[in-house]
Amino acid sequence: MRITVIGTGYVGLVTGACLAETGNHVTCVDKDAGKIEALRRGVIPIHEPGLDGVVATNVKARRLEFTTDFDAAVRAARIVFIAVGTPPQPDGSADLSQVDEVASGIARVMNGRKIIVNKSTVPVGTGARVKRILADATKHPFAVVSNPEFLKEGAAVEDFMKPDRVIVGAEDSDAIETMRQLYAPYMRRSDRLLVMDVESAEMTKYASNCMLATRISFMNEVASLCERVGANVNHVRHGMAADVRIGGHFLFPGVGFGGSCFPKDLMALRHTGEEAGIRMRVLEAVAAVNRDQKRVLVEKVRSHFGGDVKGKTFALWGLAFKPGTDDIRDAPSIEIAKGLAQAGAHVRAHDPVARGVTGVENGEDPYAILEGADGLLLVTEWNAYRSPDFERIRDLMKTKVVFDGRNIWERSFVESFGLAYYGIGV
Repeated sequence: MRITVIGTGYVGLVTGACLAETGNHVTCVDKDAGKIEALRRGVIPIHEPGLDGVVATNVKARRLEFTTDFDAAVRAARIVFIAVGTPPQPDGSADLSQVDEVASGIARVMNGRKIIVNKSTVPVGTGARVKRILADATKHPFAVVSNPEFLKEGAAVEDFMKPDRVIVGAEDSDAIETMRQLYAPYMRRSDRLLVMDVESAEMTKYASNCMLATRISFMNEVASLCERVGANVNHVRHGMAADVRIGGHFLFPGVGFGGSCFPKDLMALRHTGEEAGIRMRVLEAVAAVNRDQKRVLVEKVRSHFGGDVKGKTFALWGLAFKPGTDDIRDAPSIEIAKGLAQAGAHVRAHDPVARGVTGVENGEDPYAILEGADGLLLVTEWNAYRSPDFERIRDLMKTKVVFDGRNIWERSFVESFGLAYYGIGV
């Protein structure tokens, strides 16, 4: 099939590359000429394992191309994916200006029937909104489909190629059949494509992310309670996960969630609720717990030093909001670094790929930043940090204490090296 993807951000680039991988001819469009030129040279703007290889292979095979020529790309395609950003506005609602702009542009240059697929994360009612924009500006036939993405940063290529479900929101029978054909190569073992109305598809994306965020915040509250009553949240988590109704996913306490999805989608769904006259009280609590959780590690540090960390130096391992990505949007590391700096401390950090946290001195070696440090804070659970040399850590640091913000180390093992250990809920 001939496909055009509007937007070469995280979702658009992964979608375009993976669709090309199964034999489709895909044109990715962006109005940023510098970005398009870099992509043509093979420079990938995001850190996503495996994506560079998929892009290179399909560019070489001439199944994947990049352009700024919006009009030509839309006219040449049977299916047009909208994969532009929907950032939060001050009131928490999703900014749909880019979606509107693309929809208007598609309507302006349509030269025949098109299937318009909304891949961007959008609130309920956006499909109908896009339909109105198209209907007001073109006489050509079209169908609008909601096809939300469920890609995890750090595993996006794998998620696309082996999805646990593909949601298709549509009423048009031809569009539904076309989407079945498009995703058939990813369904060889079992059909995991779920067809529903557009509004339900739009809601499924938000409800899914908000449910995962809820589990994280719930476990962080449980962890805080465990510390107060003398329980171990790791034992509690294992006991909970053994119940098949609960399972073990997203039950890991830590320093809070970040990234481009959970915080934004929480705000957007709460705003949708407000517009519909429904107060989303659970989501209010989820956001509040997460906001507080990002300060927990700083409070543990301050408590250890009697409330005064002025002039002290701390090493942070991990800046990205999760392993496998260079994304620092709403990352806990930002609040942790800010909290330490506001208390008068100096912060050094190491991350395998992420940079850009304000007020942090970046180091290229995780051990070098420990020289003379007053404490080590584990913020992001990269594999490279899971089995470190604790003897070396102890010898490099001035103050022998570690703060494990992800509970990846065993307390007794760490303490056997003469290091004080603080975890989350243990």
